[in-house]
Amino acid sequence: MHDIVIRGGTIVDGTGAPAFQGDVALSGDRIVQVGGKAGPAKREVQAEGRLVTPGWVDVHTHYDGQATWDPVLAPSSWHGATTLVFGNCGVGFAPVRAEHQTALIEMMEGVEDIPGITLTEGLKWDWESFPEYLDALERLPRTIDIGAQVAHHPLRVYAMGERAIKRERATAEDIELMARLTEEALKAGAVGFTTSRTDQHKTLAGDLVPGRYAEHEELIAIGKAMGRAGVGTFGFLSDFDDEKAEWNWVRQVAKESGRPVWFLLTDRSYDPQRYKRLMEGVRACRADNLPLYAQVAGRPVGLTLGLNTSLNPFGLREGYAELAHLPPAEMLAKLRTPEVRRLILSQEASPRLLEVLPPLSRQIATRWDRMYPLGDRPDYEPAPERSIEALAKGAGVTPQEYCYDYLVGAENRMVYFPVTNYVHGDLEVVRELIEDPHTILGLSDGGAHCGVICDASLNTSMLQHWVRDRSRGPRLGLEFVVRRMTSSTADFYGFTDRGRLQVGKKADVNVIDFDGLNLHSPKMIFDLPAGGRRLVQSVDGYDMTICSGTPIFEKGVETGARPGKLVRSADS
Repeated sequence: MHDIVIRGGTIVDGTGAPAFQGDVALSGDRIVQVGGKAGPAKREVQAEGRLVTPGWVDVHTHYDGQATWDPVLAPSSWHGATTLVFGNCGVGFAPVRAEHQTALIEMMEGVEDIPGITLTEGLKWDWESFPEYLDALERLPRTIDIGAQVAHHPLRVYAMGERAIKRERATAEDIELMARLTEEALKAGAVGFTTSRTDQHKTLAGDLVPGRYAEHEELIAIGKAMGRAGVGTFGFLSDFDDEKAEWNWVRQVAKESGRPVWFLLTDRSYDPQRYKRLMEGVRACRADNLPLYAQVAGRPVGLTLGLNTSLNPFGLREGYAELAHLPPAEMLAKLRTPEVRRLILSQEASPRLLEVLPPLSRQIATRWDRMYPLGDRPDYEPAPERSIEALAKGAGVTPQEYCYDYLVGAENRMVYFPVTNYVHGDLEVVRELIEDPHTILGLSDGGAHCGVICDASLNTSMLQHWVRDRSRGPRLGLEFVVRRMTSSTADFYGFTDRGRLQVGKKADVNVIDFDGLNLHSPKMIFDLPAGGRRLVQSVDGYDMTICSGTPIFEKGVETGARPGKLVRSADS
């Protein structure tokens, strides 16, 4: 007798093959039958009219700290993810010496907007080396599976101390130590290495991160260490200041390591042709048999701006900044007074406050044409006539007046500001990138940007928007989208036991009411350690999510089961 049989659903198996009707049977933590009529089971799940898919494999999150205390890892787990990978963008918490713990917290808070008070209270620091960090992750019972990558910035600080924080050049001895520690971490179970080389990433004090200008020799040596370990992917984010020089070291890392190399790619407004040039570079590498990929997002990287979020258009004005310390209700009352409204609307963004922001985020001070009210049913491809600028014109007021009155008009109102991937006011470039065979889907950023971004719902919006609802351009096929979120990402990281509904594979399954799939607007909650805040986004339509053969969510309600595990590279 099977443990669970999911009966009569539309099976989308994650391979890209056409969907078909049938049963899926699970015994223990494995799939034992796909299609046809399965025998009896201890539990039967009626799935007529439902999609049955593999659990999503989300390879770009930042739960590095949260995973050490929180078993559930919402909101990603709410949205059908059964495997998460963190340690992205070069930030993390291992290896670490005691004297640098605060510096790593401040770096994570600055780069990923995770509350420092939360990390200070939540992190137990019962590790120093990366293998010890993996052991700490493995000790905690958890709802879904996780994998961890070695992050360059803490690695560099561990090897170089204050010299890394000052972004000094690494010595040969420093580089040898970083390479050895990377190899050690990968052999212990790390699933990759990441770094970042962008002005977008700054510490809480506004300083650039330790690896921003790391010499190419340093990165190549780490790539060679990955080759010796024989596991893991090499990921990076770069401004590509000197594109030729960047491609030179990237090519060498790919050649010397033999490991898959990926970089984050988005469409940026200041250089609309950038993504095309970089994809040409990817194709040139692939033509030379180098395993290079671009990791792309399925929607804009968008800021959620409100009175209780980390950023809003008026938060950069001195008059607003003076009120930011007040409790939310008191601040809202002040903002509604005519004199405060008049004062703030008379001001411009402060150069002092602008300087602390990453370059792309500074656009929130002026780009009213790229700002949209975020209602009860978020639209991640809003039409130009829905912009604050267009709505203000229709109302006969200035954009700043319209936006100010909208935000203070009711509690918890927010506006949406696509920072990247919305250069032309639609998602056609995003579609082009998703469909490119040399890209992988990622950038959900689950666990990060707690006060201003909530993209952990990306997997849901891939189905809801791209497959079902899109009206401003071509849609994407169901089987294609499911494959991109399952076998494609699993295979890339060497997770060969999951990502497909096939006999013998790990029993990670979603049962989805496709017609009833509905994303709700993000909301701010204060449930992190020390009362830290985070934006979360709930969803309707996931009838059941199963991890390792055990239901973990039913109709959006957590079951309390903890079948999740740490996935080590050696397990793959």
